[in-house]
Amino acid sequence: MTVIKKSDIVEDFHGTKVADPYRWLEDSQSEETTQWAKEQEKRCEAYFDQTTTRDEDKVRLMELWNYPKFFVPRKVENKLFFQKNDGLQNQAVLYQKQVGNDSVLLDPNKLSNDGTVALTNYSFSSDSRYMAYATSTHGSDWQEIFVRDVETGEDLNDHLEWVKFTPISWAPDSSGFFYSRFPDPSTIAKEDEGKYHKVYFHQLGTSQDKDELIYEHPDNPELMLAPFISHDDQFICLAVRQGTAAENRFYYKELGSDEDFTRLLDDQDAEYNYIHNEGSIFYFQTNLDAPRRRIIAIDIEEPSRENWQEVVGEQNDVMHAVRFVNGQFVIAFLHDAHHQIHLYDQNGSYNQQVEVPVIGSITDISGKHDQPEMFFGMTSFLSPTVVYRYDFTSGQLEEFAQSELNIETSQFETEQVFFTSKDGTKVPMFITKKKELPLDGQNPVILYGYGGFNISVTPSFNPAILRWLEKGGIYAVANLRGGSEYGEEWHRAGMLENKQNVFDDFISAGEYLIEQNYTRQEKLSIMGGSNGGLLVAACMVQRPDLFGAVICRVPVIDMLRYHRFTIGQFWIPEYGSAENPEHFPFLYQYSPLHNVKGGQKYPPVLIATAESDDRVVPAHAKKFTATLLEKASEDSTVVLRLESKAGHGLGKPTSKIIDEWVDFYAFLDKELG
Repeated sequence: MTVIKKSDIVEDFHGTKVADPYRWLEDSQSEETTQWAKEQEKRCEAYFDQTTTRDEDKVRLMELWNYPKFFVPRKVENKLFFQKNDGLQNQAVLYQKQVGNDSVLLDPNKLSNDGTVALTNYSFSSDSRYMAYATSTHGSDWQEIFVRDVETGEDLNDHLEWVKFTPISWAPDSSGFFYSRFPDPSTIAKEDEGKYHKVYFHQLGTSQDKDELIYEHPDNPELMLAPFISHDDQFICLAVRQGTAAENRFYYKELGSDEDFTRLLDDQDAEYNYIHNEGSIFYFQTNLDAPRRRIIAIDIEEPSRENWQEVVGEQNDVMHAVRFVNGQFVIAFLHDAHHQIHLYDQNGSYNQQVEVPVIGSITDISGKHDQPEMFFGMTSFLSPTVVYRYDFTSGQLEEFAQSELNIETSQFETEQVFFTSKDGTKVPMFITKKKELPLDGQNPVILYGYGGFNISVTPSFNPAILRWLEKGGIYAVANLRGGSEYGEEWHRAGMLENKQNVFDDFISAGEYLIEQNYTRQEKLSIMGGSNGGLLVAACMVQRPDLFGAVICRVPVIDMLRYHRFTIGQFWIPEYGSAENPEHFPFLYQYSPLHNVKGGQKYPPVLIATAESDDRVVPAHAKKFTATLLEKASEDSTVVLRLESKAGHGLGKPTSKIIDEWVDFYAFLDKELG
């Protein structure tokens, strides 16, 4: 289609020569890349100037977004803290609930003029006097930690940097907190920025260079370390992971001890999630010998495996999440990709089911082991999060906070269907549409998927989808292999050498929608982001005849080099590495970048990425765009939407989210007719 600069780089992978003509686009700071990006921005603007629905859609999306959004509260020392977005605020505000008027504790909208500084984490000291909180700027995974005095609302001088993906765990005496961080990037090589994770203790009122090193693992610099305090305040614990692998390790030691950490679980043979402990008895949720998970008890004074006790065994449904509240195990099971809550006593005996009024997803559960109440959020495709309070003493469930929408959602419906994938596997899919919508094959469809990293795609509310539905569109979500909808076996069936199963599932979902007359090829669009961006890109190049349009968001595209950028090495347990001669063949076989065919007519594709994305670097999207512009047929539509002051999606302000969906719908309206 378009002739641009090509380099002559050719790399030898175990005897296979692979050209990489657009590697120069990996250097985001070079003058050539900057100029190329500007040209793509002009092409993008010219494309959207030819669309006709943006103004109307923006007005309507702002109306649909303008409703109060509530988050599950946290209770600390009889004080209740919660987040709420009034409607069109760029960031949700953190409140302290009080009799009369709730008071604002932190308003992230005041941290920047454009709403691009987000509150990403917060944690209260045990006496509720102080709050440590983390912020992210422009969607970056890098975060900074500050400390606020809850009583005065003023920040202290404490300021911590070089933080990603860390819990903030206060010492029981509220003197400071444990956290983990990476080295200052200026002190290490560029390729080591995502390595050498360490755990520190920060004493309130001191500078970061005075923080005490608590733990490091220098013999394995790629381990991720997450510190937390045990429920009885007696131990400092570490959840230790190798990248994004489900399997993890667990270390502990007594608080205040000068002894080394005890490596209770160090084989990395299964998933072990700490739930609770009573003295020396530690309870874990695990998938050891139980792909759908179970609960076991380990006495750290007699830790050998023959002494482990099963407390709650594996069930037919996946044990998705477990909390220990009011002396009971609160278990959220996944039943065909939606949640149910069941209660078990500490000995593992079944108590009862908490009947939830919505067939949907639990957004969060909060409560403490010694508190007689818990809060949880429920959402669905047609209902924003409703926060409930459950009283263990009375068994009563009541609404704590509910949103009022400015649209009547009873005109829509969600059904769950099951389709058959290429190898005969039954795969579930949710389909949301207008009631009585004629299935005449003429309906525009967005088919969404993810399929990876043990992540379940369960019903969730997005006001943007209401706009699609009221315009007569259908929204379908396929629960592909690679997720955890049916446990670790479902996950493993879609990772490493089995990744093609995920693409086959998604392609089969599209074929089902056509066969059942929901739509036809020209009206079928697919959408996915991150690992889901890889999904739609791979399906697009494998089956260009099947789809009418593709929205490919912040995608992983170059499967031979993804692990060389930012935190990409963390994904090797999921994808594999091209440097491994056993992994290279299957990675090369499906890598979207390396499977674009010359002269092929591809469906119209909108590739959306952001310059500040430091998780999946925009080089993936840029190289894919350049390759399509070079090789695809002249009548193929390829649009790169390159966003500024935004990242992978973390903390993206409401205004940018709306603008993004305005463009998505302008693209779909134009390309699907």
